[in-house]
Amino acid sequence: MAASHKSVDQLPFSLPFRQVHLDFHTGPAIPDVGSQFDPGEFARMVKAAHINSITVFAKCHHGHLYYNTARPERHPGLKPGLDLLAGQVEALHREGIRAPIYLSVHCDEYAADHYPQWIAQNEDGSHVGPKPLQPGWQIMDMASPYLEFLAEQTAEVLKTFKPVDGIFFDMCWDQPSWNPYRLEAMAQNGFNLDSADDNRRYATIVAHGYMKRLHDQVKASSRDASIFFNCRPFFQLKDDIAYQSQAEIEALPTGGWGYMYFPINVRYARTFGKPYLGMTARFHKSWADFGGLKPYAALEYETSQMIAHGARCSVGDQLHPRGILDKASYALIGKVYKRVADREPWLEGAAPVSQIGLFQAPTGNLSTTQSTSRTDEGATRMLTQLRQQFDVVQPTSEFSRYELLILPDAVKVDDALSAKLHAFLAAGGKLLLTGTSGLTPDGTKSLLPELPVLPHGMSPFQANYFRVAPPVLEAASDASLVSYDADHILYDRTVRVTAKPAAETLARIVEPYFDRNWQHFCSHGQTPTDQLSKFAAAVVGKNVAYLAFPAFHSFGEHGNLPYRLLVKAALDRLLPEPLIKVSGPSYIEATVQRQPTTGSQTRTIIHLLGYFAQRRTAGLDIAEDIVLLYDVQVSLKLPVAPREVYLAPSRLPLTFTYNAGRVVLKLPVLRGHEMIVVE
Repeated sequence: MAASHKSVDQLPFSLPFRQVHLDFHTGPAIPDVGSQFDPGEFARMVKAAHINSITVFAKCHHGHLYYNTARPERHPGLKPGLDLLAGQVEALHREGIRAPIYLSVHCDEYAADHYPQWIAQNEDGSHVGPKPLQPGWQIMDMASPYLEFLAEQTAEVLKTFKPVDGIFFDMCWDQPSWNPYRLEAMAQNGFNLDSADDNRRYATIVAHGYMKRLHDQVKASSRDASIFFNCRPFFQLKDDIAYQSQAEIEALPTGGWGYMYFPINVRYARTFGKPYLGMTARFHKSWADFGGLKPYAALEYETSQMIAHGARCSVGDQLHPRGILDKASYALIGKVYKRVADREPWLEGAAPVSQIGLFQAPTGNLSTTQSTSRTDEGATRMLTQLRQQFDVVQPTSEFSRYELLILPDAVKVDDALSAKLHAFLAAGGKLLLTGTSGLTPDGTKSLLPELPVLPHGMSPFQANYFRVAPPVLEAASDASLVSYDADHILYDRTVRVTAKPAAETLARIVEPYFDRNWQHFCSHGQTPTDQLSKFAAAVVGKNVAYLAFPAFHSFGEHGNLPYRLLVKAALDRLLPEPLIKVSGPSYIEATVQRQPTTGSQTRTIIHLLGYFAQRRTAGLDIAEDIVLLYDVQVSLKLPVAPREVYLAPSRLPLTFTYNAGRVVLKLPVLRGHEMIVVE
């Protein structure tokens, strides 16, 4: 086979919309690796499925290599002379399909078995990995000579396949370790060997060190190659992004990530000015779910959600050891990717528009890839249900692009952040704070003079209640909440605050008879209400609103609808003209994008998603059906009247009116995902 590893194109890197991540973790006991691989059929199936980039394997978690090499790590089941990776890359390139190459980092069974001294160690000296007699991945220590071993493998791949389209490094978290190599390096750099915190901090230094080294190694060989390090903690993205060509959000909803992980993290990833994608999979459950095929409705929902947030799409699969693609899987992938391809003229160059910057809630765990908390989840759920357009931000973010900032539940406000927030307010911005955000942790002192409340410390009661003011009741849309003056439970501890003069109190605290404990309790749950207190639950000033309980954590934990009602009442006063209003059930998701067209012109694109993922097992949510919704009312804030409004890609025109800066229309049918284009 002639060796021709020329890149698909030599243009500046542009992340394709329709990708597949083709896992190939193949154990050494498999005897017939690649035995039925047909390069022409492989590429034809990929192209027929409308895929324009597919990640193929040089090295898997088992530590084996899948190309012609003299290195002993070459898979023992790969027939001599069979260059599986070269066959894949060359066949894909002939069809104009991109072929980034995969290398496993922390997981390498071959290296672990042959060089056990390189394995990461727990504090008790045991190896990081599975227990004895259990299958699972052994984890390598990147402060050991294993890094040189990996760099040599990488160098060979870069030389053999130069120029590579891209390199996908996987399993790249911050791994604490008490391996002697790690401890020696820590001691040389002045870290305390007895401190677990120091060990975790040094793990981040080690990770950034090998990321920089491998990044520079790839770029020195293939200047235009993309580089991505997977499994990085998302809350560290601001420190990692220098080594990444793109941000990728691995989020298999049925594989343990759930349906909230992607929408939470994409709103942060998209703020860094680099391409970003969402990664799901065709599997019914998680990776390597051979024979598990996801319902079409679920994969349509997941890819539609990606493009609705401006992300590219990646669908995970695993190649059979013999090198055969599963026909049913590629029929499924092809069906959803045909939808994406048809919509790409309205996706390329389109960017999300946000009015709100939502501060990220830190997890405090530096060794996890999860950047979500109940606060993040509750805020994302609530604001999505309210159809608000928002990004996730940090104190270092640029605030001027937003009309409103939300500091949820427990954001620490230091002098630097206080000064930035003061400048933001002076420039006309608005703030919504909840819980102890803007206060000292004990709730006794305000750290922002603009807060419309006076704090008096934490409530002595674990559970309180709130009673909303008549104007809030009148604006509520849920009849069960407005039929009488109900007192609504606050399951999480509140801050005692009173409203400043001229501020509007949206709700007041109703305190219980006593706190529930072993000395005195009442019935099965929280103590019932005693009397209306002087303390406020929600207050709105001129440009700052404050809720005296961790509203977003509470919504994420308890899902209590009155919390959303109260946040909506505050937002209605701070942001009376939201970018978009949509009628219909709360599970409808709405996003707004702007796309440059000709000259200085732009078009606005509204994405509406009407899918409903149901809990079908104890731990699995999935969408199986696409239910039609009719006559969905849409109102878009727009400074000038549009000349036309239509659906993409059909270009079916929609009737609209324009009045007082808003475009109003009715979508006759919402079938899963619709794109409304406002020219």
